[in-house]
Amino acid sequence: MEKENVLNRAMRDYSKALDIIQIAIICLVALLVPTFLGMLIKSIFGANSVVASNSQIIVGSIVNTALIVTALNVKGWKKIVGVITLPSISTILSGYVFKTASFYMAYMIPAIWLGNFAIVYLYKKLLLEKKWNYFFTGITAIVTKVAIIFGGFSILNAFGIFPAKLVQNLQTAMSTTQAITAIIGMIIAYTVYFANKRSIKE
Repeated sequence: MEKENVLNRAMRDYSKALDIIQIAIICLVALLVPTFLGMLIKSIFGANSVVASNSQIIVGSIVNTALIVTALNVKGWKKIVGVITLPSISTILSGYVFKTASFYMAYMIPAIWLGNFAIVYLYKKLLLEKKWNYFFTGITAIVTKVAIIFGGFSILNAFGIFPAKLVQNLQTAMSTTQAITAIIGMIIAYTVYFANKRSIKE
């Protein structure tokens, strides 16, 4: 029997209808949260509020949760590609999260896509195929994602792509913020993992 493709692994099988609903919700989250949540937070709490100033953490945590849930529940590379590419495009086009740096963030798209793919792939490979511990898998995937994204930033920065006045903020956004949001996403997504494990046992 041919070995199952890693990207076709999921914790459980869903009916076709549930699968469509699930991927539609995940894609909507990936597309709409980066575009509208930041503006919504600003309008509700005010532009200078603590919540608004941390909107990147909030948006990033939700996106990382969506990526991990995709790894746990979604099969097929076409669906996965949609989820890993939508957030960065949406974030940059909306211009809210990175504000004046949004134009320069376009250079980071390949590294962000690769980092997002890494976290999905490693969850499927290590957790679903190799049966690693959930949190050990998560830390491995997060370290890999951050290394890819920060590595991409460092290479581009070495070529002088980014203005000096933006480098410090972008450096933080592509390293510390990426790690924090991915860890929060891992913790939130554990509820989906736990629920799946419980339903499988029953």
